[in-house]
Amino acid sequence: MLLASVALVAFGASAAPAVAAREQRYEPGDDPAAINLQLLDIPAKRAEDPRARVYIIDHLKPGAMISRRVEVRNDSPESQKIELYAGAASVENSAFTIPEDRTGNELSGWIKLKTPAVELAPGEREPVAVDITVPRNASKGERYAAIWAQVTSGTKQGGNVVQVHRVGIRVYLDIGPGGEPPTDFRIGDLGAERGIGEFPVVTAEVTNTGERALDMTGRLTLSKGAVEAGPFKVTNGVTILPGQSGKVRIEVNQSLPAGVWDVQVLLASGLVERKAEGRITLPVAAPMTVEKSPRAVWLAYATGIVALLVLVVLVGWHLARRQRTRLTSGRRLG
Repeated sequence: MLLASVALVAFGASAAPAVAAREQRYEPGDDPAAINLQLLDIPAKRAEDPRARVYIIDHLKPGAMISRRVEVRNDSPESQKIELYAGAASVENSAFTIPEDRTGNELSGWIKLKTPAVELAPGEREPVAVDITVPRNASKGERYAAIWAQVTSGTKQGGNVVQVHRVGIRVYLDIGPGGEPPTDFRIGDLGAERGIGEFPVVTAEVTNTGERALDMTGRLTLSKGAVEAGPFKVTNGVTILPGQSGKVRIEVNQSLPAGVWDVQVLLASGLVERKAEGRITLPVAAPMTVEKSPRAVWLAYATGIVALLVLVVLVGWHLARRQRTRLTSGRRLG
């Protein structure tokens, strides 16, 4: 699976360029740009890691270098010039986030591609070497970037809109002395909530207890007596930084009888798997919301103010009474 973004850039005489970009996932050959980019080389030590088959994932010491190959393919019926470059990426709000343009970061500056562009005929493919060189003074920590293949095309009949299509491969590179930091996570509370459509969504709170970012995958099964349902797959791509938590959602895209169901969840990031069990009630009740009119809000404020004034008066009366009692007692003692 690939990163992919589609941007429509409009150039006008009096307005700044407008860019709209989004990240999606596509199977090879299904991207809207009619181009494909895939990773060719997988380190032997990561051969069994499903993440390493689609992303560049590694741990390097300062001053080290690695070489990988990516393959770019033209799936369109016409010859295309395909640009190749590295760009910035980050993990924000439990999502692997890419900027809308060619913004770079520290890691993308360490990535060098053999060629900045290739001309490919319909159906033609070409491997491209990728070198990542870590400076000797690089600080410890994990960094993120993406390698992009991009096609830029103008509209017909002299239009003023330029379409930019790109597909990419994520890069997760950890820097530091010694061996690779551990990957681990903990599954917390399981719950259920109403989905966007007609089906509910089972949620799992995941906390990253390791030292590398997580890309969550997994599946869910449900059982109620002799009835079983599933497995259902994780529906949202969640990337969680070390020390942070995120919510994994699994859509139950099947009509199920009402009642209490037993939940079994298997979640994974790479080769690390964890299981959890719980119970949910179907159907999921809609959250209750009470809309307050302006009059009701004003009345609530007024009631609160009156109550506060009454409390102040009572406290003052109590203090004054205690003071009078002390004075009276003092006179009797004298």
